Amino acid sequence: MAVLQVPHHEPAPPTKADLDYADLPIIDLSKAATQSGRQGLAAEVRDALVNHGFFYVINHGYTPEQQSRMLDIGDVPFSQTSDEEKNTYIGNIKETGSYQGYKLRQYWVIDNGVRDQIEHYNINHDVTRRQHPETIRPFIPEIEAFAKHNHLNVLHPILRILALILELPEETFVNMHNFCRPSRGETYVRFMKYHPRSEDDELKTKNVWMKGHTDIGTVSILYSQPVSALQILTKDGTWKWVRHVENALIINTGDALEFLSGGFFKPTIHRVVQPPEDQRTYTRLGLYYFCVTDDDVKLTPLKDSPVLQRVGITSRFDEKDAPTMEQWRKGRTSVYGLTDEKKMEKKGNGAQVELVNGIPVTYYN
Repeated sequence: MAVLQVPHHEPAPPTKADLDYADLPIIDLSKAATQSGRQGLAAEVRDALVNHGFFYVINHGYTPEQQSRMLDIGDVPFSQTSDEEKNTYIGNIKETGSYQGYKLRQYWVIDNGVRDQIEHYNINHDVTRRQHPETIRPFIPEIEAFAKHNHLNVLHPILRILALILELPEETFVNMHNFCRPSRGETYVRFMKYHPRSEDDELKTKNVWMKGHTDIGTVSILYSQPVSALQILTKDGTWKWVRHVENALIINTGDALEFLSGGFFKPTIHRVVQPPEDQRTYTRLGLYYFCVTDDDVKLTPLKDSPVLQRVGITSRFDEKDAPTMEQWRKGRTSVYGLTDEKKMEKKGNGAQVELVNGIPVTYYN
């Protein structure tokens, strides 16, 4: 079958700046093909998540050529779609608590009245869940294949390893993350484009493009790309850059996994800042696969875990108040970037706290 033509997105060259990079572990996912291989990876992944909250994945089954093709497709919603059509397919984020469709630029408030210069287009893994712009429709089969690869060949092996770490049956988390039509949850593909900002905006926000935050779901999958801007907050309280590794995935965990694991897997705060000087004229285009459990999963600790029975459970809420995945994702999504900063509780080190479903959520500028 003929490949549909699409304008090529040329990535920026890697930065030559001397940045203070986080020393993140690299996990070879090809070893997860066997049960013994997953057992061997369990200790590596546990240490990576306990010490850093982030790790790289290599040998994940998606080639550099496939990634380049998906980046070309990922730019179509932005560079090949009119503003009129974008507004037709804008997501009703605040009312629905869902990112499906477009989030356009200047929707979020970053700091001191400055709004974001980030646009993204989000597609549920059930690509039939809603209509898409005409420019994107020809590429929906390829996007669906991309979602399926991430779900079955990346997410599920990682979930099996996480279950082994907690000494639970291997399919414990997999059974909460179904890939089906109609969809039972909100796991989705995101194409995301960051645009350069004015010097005035940079000064007012101290160069922060997206506040420090944790992710909503269980596992987040980011395809490494060359524009340096992602930073993680380390255990010693310093921000470190995440290095670009060609054709690697960057994996981190979110709130939902923290809740299910009784605090064993704590999400790491991360943010996006202005790129180094030699990359500041480039846009930053990214491919993501954000994973959540099925909507009806109640986010209570998995008490059958022998590990949790040994180390104990910590939680941000009483078990009787535990939200479902649907309640948590809708609660966080509907308010993110919209809450009046004056109504947030201020903490040290630039931290701000708001309550979502009665549960504290911390952001960092």
